[in-house]
Amino acid sequence: MNQENNKREAVAFDAQAVNTATGAFFKRWWKLLVVVFVVAAIVSAVAAMFIKPLYLSTGVMMPTNSNRLTKAIMDYHYSMDFMDYGAEDDCEYAVQVLTSKQMELAVCEHFNLMEHYAIKPTAKYKMNDLSKRYKRYVNVKRTDYLGVQISVHDQDPQMAADIVNYILDKYDTLCHQIHHDRAVDASDIMNAACVAAEAEIDSLAATSKGSAWKDYLVRRKCKKLAEMQARAVQTSVDKDMEIHYRYVVDRGVPADKKDRPKRALIVLGGSLGALLVCIFGLLVFAPLKEEE
Repeated sequence: MNQENNKREAVAFDAQAVNTATGAFFKRWWKLLVVVFVVAAIVSAVAAMFIKPLYLSTGVMMPTNSNRLTKAIMDYHYSMDFMDYGAEDDCEYAVQVLTSKQMELAVCEHFNLMEHYAIKPTAKYKMNDLSKRYKRYVNVKRTDYLGVQISVHDQDPQMAADIVNYILDKYDTLCHQIHHDRAVDASDIMNAACVAAEAEIDSLAATSKGSAWKDYLVRRKCKKLAEMQARAVQTSVDKDMEIHYRYVVDRGVPADKKDRPKRALIVLGGSLGALLVCIFGLLVFAPLKEEE
């Protein structure tokens, strides 16, 4: 019991000693700390005035279902509603396309961002610097409702909005290019299969005339050929037709108010940082000077 009381008294004494030392420290150095805080606030405010403001523009799109639109419309066996929005996989697919290197290069080239970001063409790592700057100012993320939001910061509010809208429109172009390349392969395969099936039917019809089995087999192969030709038409339409692969919910508009920097936070952070450095320096070096 006595040991517990002694511990409590020791803790209370230590706390009292700390409070006393803290009070004495601030009583001695409060004028210096106030001066440091005020000077740091003034310097931070002046520095913040030289930071160019950035304006934010955002756009939101809903990716469509990744299945082919022709299959939804032309194939009565298929139950997909062509008005459906995309699923989670389609949203991930959209994010992948929007953040692709191909999209990045297209945007940088269209808006000449190397010059816009003041990157020297003769710089050794100009492409790396351009990519870092692009990723700093252009952001793509999923929304809570399976949409995709494109956010762009720029010193020019009109430029920020133009980049957002270009990305929204370029998404259709890249998706069409990907689907077109795939549809070309599918169309070639289906057309070759149809030609082979027609040749097989012609060869079969020219032999065993009058055979009931032959007639049944020819009818069955003709039915199969008709299905293959319908698929060939679908792949041909997919190859040649440009469709929308997203619904645009919000297009980018020029902002009339800067988004960053937050000058008040810069001033507060600079002032508190300078104050903490000053306190640390006094705690470390003031006792040494006293001993000397």
